[in-house]
Amino acid sequence: MLYSDNFKDYILLDAGDGEKLEKWGDIILRRPDPVAIWPKLKPELWTNANAIYHRSKSGGGSWEFKEKLPDEWKIKYDDFSFKVAPTNFKHTGIFPEQAANWDLIKELLKNKHDAKVLNLFAYTGVATTVIASCHIEETVHVDAAKGMVEWAKENRDINHLTNEKIRYIVDDCLKFMQRENRRGRKYDAIIMDPPSYGRGPNNELFKLEEQINPLIEEAIKLLNPNPLFIIINTYSSGYSSTVIRNVLTKHLNDNHLKGKIISDELGLKIDNSDYFLPCGYTTRWIND
Repeated sequence: MLYSDNFKDYILLDAGDGEKLEKWGDIILRRPDPVAIWPKLKPELWTNANAIYHRSKSGGGSWEFKEKLPDEWKIKYDDFSFKVAPTNFKHTGIFPEQAANWDLIKELLKNKHDAKVLNLFAYTGVATTVIASCHIEETVHVDAAKGMVEWAKENRDINHLTNEKIRYIVDDCLKFMQRENRRGRKYDAIIMDPPSYGRGPNNELFKLEEQINPLIEEAIKLLNPNPLFIIINTYSSGYSSTVIRNVLTKHLNDNHLKGKIISDELGLKIDNSDYFLPCGYTTRWIND
């Protein structure tokens, strides 16, 4: 399992019985997590939650606030600050397990100032911010949700990166790549975080099993002749890291691209324990 210990403002206090207890800065949130099927490790901590997310039987859910909390606040990862806000769909704007990838990205882009990087399904732009901070030639952020793109711009501004070249695009990621390929544009690295299931900006249906091959095919077409890396994150429990590794390997081989592939779980270490909470998969191709 891949995990990072560079996220000092985030702590996974405990997980179990289908929930997780997290400390975001000074605020403790309790959220559902279906993979945490073991009993809680530290039951005495759970009464400390400042807010609890309750799922609805009809879908979705809502927050129960034990006390008045700010609508948003900031937490630090490494030298960065990011906006956190409890949303009505359970999320906070940050997937902390992705810090393992942010650590890698900073290393891979070190001194690559002429690089162009494409971030697909880019959400609130934490990875975009990390990429742009490497002072590369261009960072392109694509997400179908306009509100998430606006949040990404806030994270850019919080980190004083307005002088970096970042393009923010509200679009369907596959259609965007197809247009970029017709335009003849090229990138040195591509990151994507496709959902298991979702809707596009025009209510288009997205299913990972139907989209993953076209996404990877178009992404590889967009790469420069000597690219740096591809990172694909997936969250579907029905497809292990080996499945995505196989798909990516096939497309890389078809395009005669060599390099190293690492495919593994992403996770979070439960504080003061030897337990980990699995949080999806990452598949990394590095042109070494």
